[in-house]
Amino acid sequence: MIGFMQTIESINGTINGLVWGPYMLILLVGTGVYFSIRTNFLQVTKFGYAMKETLFKIFDKSEISEDGDITPFQALSTALAATIGTGNIAGVATAIAIGGPGAVFWMWVSAFFGMMTKFAEVVLAIQYREKTVEGNWVGGPMYYIEKGMGSNWKWLAWIFSLFGAFAAFGIGNMVQANSVAEAMNASFGIPHLISGIVLAIAAGAVILGGLKRIAAVTEKIVPFMAVFYMIGAIVILVLNIAEIPGSFGLIFSSAFTARAGVGGFAGATVMMAMRFGVARGVFSNEAGLGSAPIAHAAARTDHPVRQGLWGVFEVFADTIVICSFTALAIISSGVWSSGLTGSALTTEAFNEGLPGPGGIIVAIGILFFAFSTLLSWAYYGEKCAEFILGSGFNKIYRIIWLPLIVLGAIGSLTMIWNIADTLNGLMAVPNLIALLALSGVVIKLTKEFFAREDL
Repeated sequence: MIGFMQTIESINGTINGLVWGPYMLILLVGTGVYFSIRTNFLQVTKFGYAMKETLFKIFDKSEISEDGDITPFQALSTALAATIGTGNIAGVATAIAIGGPGAVFWMWVSAFFGMMTKFAEVVLAIQYREKTVEGNWVGGPMYYIEKGMGSNWKWLAWIFSLFGAFAAFGIGNMVQANSVAEAMNASFGIPHLISGIVLAIAAGAVILGGLKRIAAVTEKIVPFMAVFYMIGAIVILVLNIAEIPGSFGLIFSSAFTARAGVGGFAGATVMMAMRFGVARGVFSNEAGLGSAPIAHAAARTDHPVRQGLWGVFEVFADTIVICSFTALAIISSGVWSSGLTGSALTTEAFNEGLPGPGGIIVAIGILFFAFSTLLSWAYYGEKCAEFILGSGFNKIYRIIWLPLIVLGAIGSLTMIWNIADTLNGLMAVPNLIALLALSGVVIKLTKEFFAREDL
């Protein structure tokens, strides 16, 4: 068994090196750069309008369209439930532990341009969505590939769906379960197996009810969990206020120069900082993966661009805000070079800043973040499988999903992270091809919308 696992890790390492090599980094960030230029940097020039249409309308219950299954905020909550996961806690820590503080800068860069990648994804998801025979709205990369690029490209839609259905078990299932089990064990001494079983039972109670039940749960969990975690981080940053300027200085200086090893930190090159910063940034906000548009496609909205603005807000909230709080807590507390990684590093940072309650805040944050991600990614994976096998397979997919939560809880963190990284990259390739191929549609709809809004 050990030899088999080593073989799997070796094969995955080879594929991972190709998938997350310089070409993928260029394609991921480059796609965001391209849409930024084509829209005159909409994430900057229309930022105020985007916040007015999203942040300031979070609790607006008025309906602007009858087309759709869930409200725009429920769609955002479902998408944010997937993006605000362990990537915000364990992923940020892993990036810093391996790539140094400079990785945070590259996370910001990928997020800045990722706002426009996510915007384009959501716009296309609404534009090319369709209604099933059961009366439900479905959409996402597989639909805008087939309907936007033409039936000759259906094979590419199938490839995305195949990667998406399997990637869900990594990024959205086992990684989340593993992080929860680690946190519960470290903070409360709960065995990994028990955490996995409880998570599977709780997730099953929601997932088996379909999208509307998932959306109803996530719209309540997401605001609470984000505020709860951020309050803890803010308290730590206030207590470490004298270290904040130096932390920012370390982030910027390390982004462009190699960082020598200190303490338990082995040292990092600029390429390592870029690679892990971009990879963990994408893992956290999922811009370019094509996952979030699957949730946004079911939103009630009167125009694709209006829902696309929720995509801009999604990346901003996830990476620019929440990931930054985690990163600054780790760096300002001085534990980034301790040799720890993943959620253990974030826990150490919070314990250093708030001895006693700090670790509990991280553990509870991980529990809620990961649980909500489990719910949303179950839906993503199901929709990908549905595109290939039909809606009759949906319940089977949900049933397969649940025992793998338990398996993830007791598995190896390093191996699961690496496999999730690889599957993410494979999932992104067909989606990014489609985004670039259909960029003209995005630009046309964007110009049309802002002309209509007289902006």
